[in-house]
Amino acid sequence: MKTVNFTRMEDGTREEYEFLDQLEDEYKAGLPDRILDSLRKLEHSLSGYRINRLEHSLQGATRAFRAGEADEMIIAVLLHDIGDDLAPYSHSEMAAAILRPFVSEKIYWIIKHHGVFQMYYYAHHCGGDRNAREMFKDNPWYQDAIDFCHDYDQNCFDPDYDSEPLEFFDPVLRRVLSQPRINDPEQVARYGNAS
Repeated sequence: MKTVNFTRMEDGTREEYEFLDQLEDEYKAGLPDRILDSLRKLEHSLSGYRINRLEHSLQGATRAFRAGEADEMIIAVLLHDIGDDLAPYSHSEMAAAILRPFVSEKIYWIIKHHGVFQMYYYAHHCGGDRNAREMFKDNPWYQDAIDFCHDYDQNCFDPDYDSEPLEFFDPVLRRVLSQPRINDPEQVARYGNAS
């Protein structure tokens, strides 16, 4: 396998960085497959509920699809808990970071904060503050986050719900992930703002 010659980035040549860019583009093209693999792993995470995390995600995405939501919302619902395995203390932020290049700022914000909004349904049973979401009451997307949790999260633990399978969402996922809206500062610095 071909590699660059440098051991310090400051020593790299234009040709080496063009080569690395090509490899990075090929790697990025595989993102939908890696995300689908990560979603499949949710089938074996966080037990105790009547359904697994994958089914929870499919149930929410199916509800969003059947409600006529836009593709980016459907995929945001599908991925909202993808961080449960690797970021149990910040799963919302991890999911939001994955989605950020592909969704609107509104969807990004909702996913980033959905964990706090979801606490409304259970925190008071565990010694927490169910109204922690009130810290965001002046945000223009406050009600949207409430609606997200009410419609596509807190009610998606039903073992009898007829969810669509993961394969159903494959084309929607690929469509949403095909066009990054370069809005991350690192990406803007590298490629310019294409949104």
